[in-house]
Amino acid sequence: MSERYEYVPHQLLRHRVRDIASGAEGELMAVINENVSDSLAREHWVQLAYIRAASGREFTTAVGNVESAYDQPETGRRR
Repeated sequence: MSERYEYVPHQLLRHRVRDIASGAEGELMAVINENVSDSLAREHWVQLAYIRAASGREFTTAVGNVESAYDQPETGRRR
């Protein structure tokens, strides 16, 4: 089995982004191509985005769920 992860360049690294699945926003810290397989016989690679929220806690989401927070109107915001 090869390495379990590798860093991937992304145009929004270090920019404010929104996770469209949850509506959460934060700074895109890294995009990683990660082998999430639990078997030596078959590798399963996924690209995960690591986003740091304002609280400092990081969360992950699929790279396809990441969009610039400045391109779209804010969603799920309450007064």
